[in-house]
Amino acid sequence: MKSRAIFLDRDGTVSYEVGYMNHVSRLKVMPESAEAIRWINGSGFKAVLVTNQSGVARGYFAEPLIHQVHDSLSRQLAEKGARLDGIYYCPHHPREGEAPWRRECECRKPATGMLERACSELGLEMQGSYMVGDTMTDLRTARNAGVTGILVLTGYGQGEFDHRSHHWPFRPDHIAADLRDAVRWILQREGMPAP
Repeated sequence: MKSRAIFLDRDGTVSYEVGYMNHVSRLKVMPESAEAIRWINGSGFKAVLVTNQSGVARGYFAEPLIHQVHDSLSRQLAEKGARLDGIYYCPHHPREGEAPWRRECECRKPATGMLERACSELGLEMQGSYMVGDTMTDLRTARNAGVTGILVLTGYGQGEFDHRSHHWPFRPDHIAADLRDAVRWILQREGMPAP
């Protein structure tokens, strides 16, 4: 039987939003993130990071930096007993940079390529999965993939809600204060013991 996933945006959801993360020292995991991911780890869901990283296409940093940042992220989470079951990123942009980074791709959110790849490689099923993020792009990704979309008010989320929600083409399935609040809501919705 396949597992379901809780897909997580990175910047503004798991780690602090700092603009383009052009140095590993700029990565700071939010205090509640490790606890929330530990809850996912104990729930039967898989915790899968999906992040757009067009800084590569734009020439702000080279692709190896993404791996360094994700190694640091994994270490910081592991120190607090949490783990990501998969990490996926898109380095492309449709209009910026040079080939091979400048191109229309299937992985850049709100396209669903990263989620589909995770399902294929990790043996996950999309139906019944969730997407948590801080922007309408993340919510569009959720809708395009047919998963439940949750907006967190960390990162760009509060601004999205305060200043842009009157233009939203649809409402999130849920709005949460932060990742911990989002995961608690998911577990309660699923009838699982909520911490």
